[in-house]
Amino acid sequence: MPSTRGRRPGRALAIAWLAGIAHAAAAPSPPREQVATVLGQRIHYVEAGRGRPVILLHGLGASKEVWLASLGALAAHYHVYAIDQIGFGRSDKPHLDYKIATFVDFLDGFVASQRLGKATLVGSSLGGWIALEFALQHPDKVDGLVLVASAGLPWMHPAPVDLNPASLAGTRALLEALFFDKALVTDQAVRQVFTDHVRNNDGYTIQRALAGFGSQFVDARLGALHAPTLVVWGREDEMIPVASGEQLRDGIAGARLIVLPRCGHLPQVEKPAEFTQAMVEFLGK
Repeated sequence: MPSTRGRRPGRALAIAWLAGIAHAAAAPSPPREQVATVLGQRIHYVEAGRGRPVILLHGLGASKEVWLASLGALAAHYHVYAIDQIGFGRSDKPHLDYKIATFVDFLDGFVASQRLGKATLVGSSLGGWIALEFALQHPDKVDGLVLVASAGLPWMHPAPVDLNPASLAGTRALLEALFFDKALVTDQAVRQVFTDHVRNNDGYTIQRALAGFGSQFVDARLGALHAPTLVVWGREDEMIPVASGEQLRDGIAGARLIVLPRCGHLPQVEKPAEFTQAMVEFLGK
């Protein structure tokens, strides 16, 4: 989301725009970027709408802009927050070993800073893992989960590409793994995404987060989750296969799974209309 202190698109915004959802630019301007102080660190976020709180959590290496296409439709019915999680986007990037517990603590601090009672958590990839762990630790603060190609299970296969690219070639390989439609990965997209990756300075966060993933899985505790849950996946996801979505559906009581055809790891970007409709229908129930 553009900031009032200057327009500097994040990597996720570049991906979204280059993926062909620039029609969102025709909608009213995104809300003003704000800053909350959590545990002494600056957390950037935007909020819009009124009603039941909904918090949008991006994935590894992304930022709040990845939710651009859904923000308006959600804000028409709910009080929506899209945040740059600690270590990503425009939020502060302290030198930490970024554990899932780290992100959960900062999310809890953000919820407290906004004086929210309960919220629905919508998490993409790493954001889904954080949402799951938050719901396990703070069930009284969660009234719903939307898990979008969520990480967090030990049997997910190794990433097919480098998730922390240090070159244009590495960035191209990552984008081609993220999207079903490889035609979206143009030279312009590759250059813009890599430029924003360097500018956002999130390489250290990605490195430290990846280093600690193996000991934090949630599979053995899925049965303790009781919040209404929607699981959304792209059928052609190369990063985390749809079998992971099926395991989440089966492991969380009452969870529903929606699989979008001809779609990769970012349904909210590659299939924004279908994704938003599914999420709005779920929240409405």
